Amino acid sequence: MNTISIDTYVADIVTAVPKSADIFRSYRIDYCCGGKTTLSEATASRGLKAEDVLSEIRTIEGERASQNSMDPASFGEKTLVAYIQERYHEYLRKELKNLRPYVTRVAKVHGEKNPHLLEIRETFVTLSEELIDHTDDEDKNVFPLILEFLTNPTKELKEKVKPHIAELESEHDNAGKLLFRLRDLTNDFTPP
Repeated sequence: MNTISIDTYVADIVTAVPKSADIFRSYRIDYCCGGKTTLSEATASRGLKAEDVLSEIRTIEGERASQNSMDPASFGEKTLVAYIQERYHEYLRKELKNLRPYVTRVAKVHGEKNPHLLEIRETFVTLSEELIDHTDDEDKNVFPLILEFLTNPTKELKEKVKPHIAELESEHDNAGKLLFRLRDLTNDFTPP
């Protein structure tokens, strides 16, 4: 993190600290097509102080480091479910929603000359929809059943949970295939 400064390109900051894209979006700083400008130049053009924005970026990086230091293996069942929902499900919903317009825009602007971008968009949209459905099902149906089973481990509840678990595993496999396809289409997520 110490290597990021006000002289670092905006696109490079987003590569190093992906969550910084939220900051740039809030200030209407283009980090995609216009990302080859320094933080200092980008903030000056918006009437902002580069050091203030850099401080926000460092705060995000610090929060990420502190979240990574938590050990979910030490959580109880209810805490673990809440952690998954807050840390992964809420974050996933937000980030997929934020990414979709960019994936669409890149495909629209550059897809004619780079047809693989159209397939990336289609794959991303499919993956997004499946992941949202998946996390909604976990939150509304599966997690409550699992917690109920852990409180009252009856044979009936076990049988009731089984098909949900099988379906979730199948969905995980399909998500893995879609991610693998995105990896192929993007040459291991390498920017052009």
